Amino acid sequence: MKGRMARRYMPKSLDELAQWYMRYISPLALIAGFFADNLILLRRVDVWTSNALLFSYLALAAVSIVVLNLITTGRIRARWVLTVTPLIPVVTQFAFGGLFSGYLSLYSRSASFPLTWVFVVIVAALLLGNERFVRQYMKFSFQVSMFFTVLFSFFIFFLPVVFHRIGPWMFVGSGVASLAVMALFLRPLFLAMPELLKQRTRIARTIAVIFVVFNILYFSNAIPPLPLALKAAGVYHSVERRQDNLFYLGGEAAPWYGKYLPYGTVFHHAPGQVAYAFSAVFAPTGISTVILHEWQRYDAATDTWLTHATVRYPIIGGRDGGYRGYSYIKDISEGKWRVNVITQYGQIIGRMSFTVVDVPTPVAVVERQN
Repeated sequence: MKGRMARRYMPKSLDELAQWYMRYISPLALIAGFFADNLILLRRVDVWTSNALLFSYLALAAVSIVVLNLITTGRIRARWVLTVTPLIPVVTQFAFGGLFSGYLSLYSRSASFPLTWVFVVIVAALLLGNERFVRQYMKFSFQVSMFFTVLFSFFIFFLPVVFHRIGPWMFVGSGVASLAVMALFLRPLFLAMPELLKQRTRIARTIAVIFVVFNILYFSNAIPPLPLALKAAGVYHSVERRQDNLFYLGGEAAPWYGKYLPYGTVFHHAPGQVAYAFSAVFAPTGISTVILHEWQRYDAATDTWLTHATVRYPIIGGRDGGYRGYSYIKDISEGKWRVNVITQYGQIIGRMSFTVVDVPTPVAVVERQN
């Protein structure tokens, strides 16, 4: 009886199997895949297994696009291939879902500034919307637009890892590489299936729009500065590096949720005390660059943030917990402050916001290690 009931709800055709997958398996796979990416598969952008996984998703997406269009244009007529045709959009959805899940995992780790979350939210929307895109994947122009999006997103952090360079020119190179790969991908398709040429203008416009949007997001600091990522940051009363190669940080006691919701931080300043800004910035192995701490104080009269000091220090990539560094200000004044952790090109990696309150005597501090 139970076996009969189970068979009743099992898919009876490949088309039903595709629908069954999208309804039951795909949402669970989305959640499981995202957590697997965060905890196991995509811990670092400079590990070959991470890039191999993303590259395999890209290859699977490209192959499924080619096969699907060979079928829809009648170039492939084998009966067994036509039988499995309903599953091909599902495979395409799976490949793009894996890519968006991976990008969400990587980019969200590098996004610690409110503006950079704009791009992360876009990626998250594409990941969630991907569950509804199966019918759209039958359209060639939609396939190409999605493929160009994931390709550009991949090159943004892959090329800096390969060439051990970061900065605007590497982003420009990522865009050029994406356009070149798309041209190499589309040309054989147009030659093999001339009927697709009628969509050439629409595809060109779509790619141009995506390309411009990516550039606007990057040069307005809305794209997180991968492959750099802020691993730790805070404002402390003392910072000392000891012989065990650990930094000992003396800071005020904070609630347990302070690490996850670092808002409303108060720095109690006694006369003669020094305020330290500590940060640990991850960079891939082989990358050496310069990080800046930009100390700014809020001026209520002009409603602007005034830069009080800018401190530069070099970092070397490779350490899993990030390259550690600090800066300090003597006799910091009362009011609202923030320390921007930025690249030498002005991209914001992270920000420490706090309020300085003057007190007559030093407050008790708790020592932490990093």
